[in-house]
Formats: sequence, C-alpha cells, structure tokens
Amino acid sequence: MKVLKFGGTSVGSAERIKEVANLINDGSRKLVVLSAMSGTTNSLVEIGNYLYKKNHDGANEIISRLERKYYDEIELLYSTDEYKEKGRELIRLHFEEIKSFTKDVFTIYEEKSILAQGELMSTAMVNFYLQEQGIKSALLPALDFMRTNKNGEPDQAYIRENLTPLIEELPDVEIFITQGYICRNAFGEVDNLQRGGSDYSASLIGAAIGASEIQIWTDIDGMHNNDPRFVENTRSIKELSFDEAAELAYFGAKILHPTSVLPAKLADIPVRLLNTMNPEAPGTTISSKETKQDIKAIAAKDGITAIRIKSGRMLLAYGFMRKVFEIFESYKTPIDMITTSEVGVSVTIDNDRHVDDIVDDLKKFGTVELDRNQVIICVVGDLVRENKGYAYRIFNALKDIPVRMISYGGSDHNISMLVSAKHKKVALRALSDKLF
Repeated sequence: MKVLKFGGTSVGSAERIKEVANLINDGSRKLVVLSAMSGTTNSLVEIGNYLYKKNHDGANEIISRLERKYYDEIELLYSTDEYKEKGRELIRLHFEEIKSFTKDVFTIYEEKSILAQGELMSTAMVNFYLQEQGIKSALLPALDFMRTNKNGEPDQAYIRENLTPLIEELPDVEIFITQGYICRNAFGEVDNLQRGGSDYSASLIGAAIGASEIQIWTDIDGMHNNDPRFVENTRSIKELSFDEAAELAYFGAKILHPTSVLPAKLADIPVRLLNTMNPEAPGTTISSKETKQDIKAIAAKDGITAIRIKSGRMLLAYGFMRKVFEIFESYKTPIDMITTSEVGVSVTIDNDRHVDDIVDDLKKFGTVELDRNQVIICVVGDLVRENKGYAYRIFNALKDIPVRMISYGGSDHNISMLVSAKHKKVALRALSDKLF
C-alpha cells in the first residue's frame, strides 16, 4: 500500500478536490493524508489571536467569512442533493464547534482544538465526494491513532498498534482518508505536529504500515536545484539520498518539511515528491540509494542572526564551549552553524526571540557582536572529503560576495556559508552559473 499526502493547495477548492479524486482513483489501494484547505489554518490562527485578546467581534468576523467560503465550496463540490446536504451539515457542525470557543475562556488547549478543524473538514469533504462518485473510501480519524509521547515526540509504537487494526477491519475499502498535522498528546488532548506537520504525518503513517512508497504531492515538479523564485532555468532533481533531502529541507527548500524524511529513512521507504498540477512529471525520488554526483542543489535559509563571542579565556581552555552552549540551551534556542578559532566562536540562530537575553549572558565570557538579517546559503551533494575541486568551484563563484561564515565537515553532504541578506540573490545566481 502507498501513502499519498496532499497539501492545502491541492485541496484548496472544489475544483482541486475533484482533480485529486481523479488522480487517486486508479484502482490501487492507498492511504491518503490531507492538509486543511489552503488559507484555512491561517484564518484559524487569526481567530485564535483575536480570542486570546478577548476580541470576540474580530474573531466572529473571520469565522463568518471562512464559513461562507466553505458553504460556497460545498455547492460546487457535490452534484446530488443528498451529498450537498451532508456537506452543509458537516460545515454547520464544525463551525458550531469553532463558534463555541468565543463563549468561554480561551487557552492554548482550545487553540489547538480550533486548529484541528481545518483538517477535519477537508478530509470529510473529500471522503464524501469519493463516496458520491461510487468509490469505496473510508475516513480514518487521525485523533484515534496519531499520538505524541510525554516528550512531544511521535509515539510510533502507539501509532502502529492503533492504525493497523483500523485498516484490517475494512478489507473492501480502496482508499483510506486521514488528516495530516493533527494528533493527540500523551494526556489525550488535541494537539498537532506543528506547521508543515502533514508531511511528517505521512512519513509516520507510511513507516507504521510498512508502505511501499510515500508520495508528497505539492504544486511544483519535485525539489529543484535552486530557488526558482530568484534563479531562472532551475530544474528538478531526479534522485536524492535521505541525508541530502534533509539538509535541503532544513536549509530552505520549502517543498518538504525538515523532519518529514526521518521516519521514512529509518523504515527505508522511498519518498517521492510529485506535482498535483503536472502529475506526469517524474518529480524527485528520495531513498537510501547514494548517487555519486558531487553537487546537486543549492538552498537558502532566511532570517538568520549571527553571534560572535571573542574571549582571551578561550585560548587553550577546556569547558568554554560547553558554557556557551548551555546559555543557548537555557533559552531553548537551537544553533544552525558554528565556527571557532583560538580566541572566538561564531554561531547562527534562526529564532531571535531571546537574543537580547542570550547576548547579555554571553557577555560574561567576552565581547559579543551581533549581525542580523543574514542568510545561510547551503550547497548540497555528495561532497565527500576525497573529492577534489568542488570547494574551489563554490568559493570561486562567491569571490565577489562577502562571506561572513563557512561551515563544512559536520556532514559529507553540505557546505554552508553565511552572507548578508542583501547578497542572497546574487549569491544564488552566481552559484547556479558556476556549479550547473
């Protein structure tokens, strides 16, 4: 059985839902993971923000606008009175649930219940449409099997033990539909896998059922070798290893959520990135297969802050780095890049929420310099140390661009460079010209 995931754009309207239904109805048994209709989660977040501020009028205005959109799509999606009525009742019940949160105290627990409504509606709408077309489909509620443990990590044993029987109980069903993103936590409360979590859901589900393949359907022909928004004539990459895909996803390739490949990698299940708008395109296949091609792709991660600590105490001192890292740990702020010298260390972070407090604490150990509005440019491929010439090609391409930091050695698949955001486009284009 294959697992197919479709994002919000793919199910963003009645027309798109019909296209997805045609695509998945090919006679093979499959499990389909769906996101909320495009724009829905943003609207639900906005509703939650108004409710946190006790602005119920603002929340109700967004709720009414979103509700009208869904009723309009119901009329366009179904062709029979029976299923139009089923669709209207579905929307009525879910928006009654959303409206109920405007009448009581609103906390993070209620917010997560509101955010779950988008996936719950989209999956039920698709399931009804498939049934109206005479297709044997069934809805598998993710809240019945998708759970995280006390550390907030997916409980893979629980997922496997509770999902497998649900599928086995329905041997005649051709297409199973379930929600991405949403889950329950260890206490049984409605929770989620954070933004982009539908990719993660698909990978976890694929690993749980031993899928033959996991397909991530978006609106682009696989992962490209550079950012098509800034660089012309990019091309999709036919094959990537799991490690290469993870590096690209983490360092800016938006098509894939950074955590999503790990369950598939551990279960050795290939992942294919495909285009809903162009289903005949081969896309990108991610697997454990290592392809011997030195440089494959370039990605850029925005919103980076660089911090440099200079200290005479670092010279020949042990324990200095541990003390520095403990400060970032205390503020739950991950580090992306790190470079060191005898008298200093530079690090980058992409979450500057606590940066002022971090800088104050770091001043105990030396002078601290801060550079905001930076970008990490990441070159990914089979960059093993025995290969020759790739470093020259990379840095020759950037010879006219000031490079703030360089990181290599932690992985055989990644060379990262930090540049000012104002040089991002020039850097991406120069690398494409020289490397491809």
